[in-house]
Amino acid sequence: MTTPDKEQQPSSLQNVHLGFRERLHHFTWAWFTFTMSTGGLATLLNETPHKFRGLDTIGTITFIFNVVLFLCLTSAITMRFILNPIAFYKSLHHPTESLFFPCFWLSISTILLGIQSYGVPSSGPWLPVTLRVLFWIYVASTFANAVIQYYILFTGQHLTVHSMTPSWILPVFPVMLSGTIASLIAADQPADQRLPIIVTGVTFQGLGMLVSMIMYPLYLGRLMGDGLPDIDLRPGMFISVGPPAFTSLALIGMANALPANYGFFATHPLAIEILQTMALFTACFLWALGLWFFCISVISCLGGFGKMAFHLTWWAFVFPNVGFTIATIQIGKQFQSQGILWVGSAMTVLVVVAWIFVFASLVRAVCRHKILWPGRDEDKDE
Repeated sequence: MTTPDKEQQPSSLQNVHLGFRERLHHFTWAWFTFTMSTGGLATLLNETPHKFRGLDTIGTITFIFNVVLFLCLTSAITMRFILNPIAFYKSLHHPTESLFFPCFWLSISTILLGIQSYGVPSSGPWLPVTLRVLFWIYVASTFANAVIQYYILFTGQHLTVHSMTPSWILPVFPVMLSGTIASLIAADQPADQRLPIIVTGVTFQGLGMLVSMIMYPLYLGRLMGDGLPDIDLRPGMFISVGPPAFTSLALIGMANALPANYGFFATHPLAIEILQTMALFTACFLWALGLWFFCISVISCLGGFGKMAFHLTWWAFVFPNVGFTIATIQIGKQFQSQGILWVGSAMTVLVVVAWIFVFASLVRAVCRHKILWPGRDEDKDE
């Protein structure tokens, strides 16, 4: 994944006035990193173990804000494609912008998680049924996206290993989060519906994790052979934290939602306890992998602190670390460890601070024409 080179940015346009329509032409799929991070934050606020009065209200407001924001961003990118129909095709074949298309689906996944967290507890039985239907639609859509988008990448403009970043994982990321969604919604489903959801969640969480494991050697080989990514690209290194983190929390959640006395588990009642134990300890070593990637990403970004120009990839400071934080919290709950839970609460605060920082930087970048401007977005050379 590449970003516009600062030396190649059209400085002659810096003081030129561009209208809304002209700037809208550069509204890319990368903007959905905003909604997937905001939706993830809403879910995290619901999961954090140590809450103060009013935090649930803040979480609800964040969730509603994210839904409204998602509708606004969807309207904006739809307008872009209506005004310039060929832009839709180009956006899905562009070597940089196309990698952000999965963020649209990831935003939908966070909305589904938010519905479960904030809607189901205060609604009637119709909402879990609706979520179940939406889950199956989401699984089918994101699996198709993972297949088709990788096919386009394989047959389109070729990317070299020397330019490899963790964003290459993104096409499989949405279907991987089927397991994360399943881990949250399964417990409120009837047993005959719960088991298929969990099995599907495990299946596609495994698919995403395995594809990520295939990508990691390419990523590490690129780091060993070519060094760290350009300074402006380093926030995207946090994407590598996501797969092990979300897999950790998904395994724990799905294991805890297994239906007792139903189907396979009716004849193998001890299997649930065994699977829950396996899920917990598997989550621990996956969490450690996420921690390793997290530390490398932090050190790499600190090395370029103050030199990084804003790009929408900065939202990688938030979304992958939402999964990492929730995984920490889930492990703490299973071990009944207040120490781990307090670490999770501290991490929650840091994620909130990161969201505020990136949001402020986003507003500043838009106002100063650093993004939504010719040559400065992911659609460069479109």
